[in-house]
Amino acid sequence: MALRELKVCLLGDTGVGKSSIVWRFVEDSFDPNINPTIGASFMTKTVQYQNELHKFLIWDTAGQERFRALAPMYYRGSAAAIIVYDITKEETFTTLKNWVKELRQHGPPNIVVAIAGNKCDLNDVREVMEKDAKDYADSIHAIFVETSAKNAININELFIEISRRIPSTDTNPQSSSKGFKLRRQPSVTKRSCC
Repeated sequence: MALRELKVCLLGDTGVGKSSIVWRFVEDSFDPNINPTIGASFMTKTVQYQNELHKFLIWDTAGQERFRALAPMYYRGSAAAIIVYDITKEETFTTLKNWVKELRQHGPPNIVVAIAGNKCDLNDVREVMEKDAKDYADSIHAIFVETSAKNAININELFIEISRRIPSTDTNPQSSSKGFKLRRQPSVTKRSCC
């Protein structure tokens, strides 16, 4: 089974739950007293997607303004970026739009963008309407999902959707057969002319 390494970075304001999303995905655990990330942290998890293994190389970036300048070094070369906002804090959704602009200007041209509205377990104190966030995500052709790292809602689904959106290398039968024909064609041609 083919193994693909997929670099994924998490971006967003401090306190939106980026680290909690990563911990829930990788370790299936939740710590309400998790410390803010300094710079960035790195974790991996390998999952099976169709007939490939996807090894997610996850860079969880710090949300504090003083670490903002470091973000490009994490999202460069990334297959996907997950931009996280807190559904209970409107300003984190506003900041998310700045991250999208920055990614579009400086990130890889084919990067898969996912928008995650975290803390959906706190629906009673919601400030960002799900429809508004979904409409925005649709307008930029991004994945959209509301998550709860605390209650393990849509965390695995978020990464499955990223796997689904990343162009396949080995499982596309058309590209495989074309590659096979290209390698074989010269030898067939030589045989027919001699």
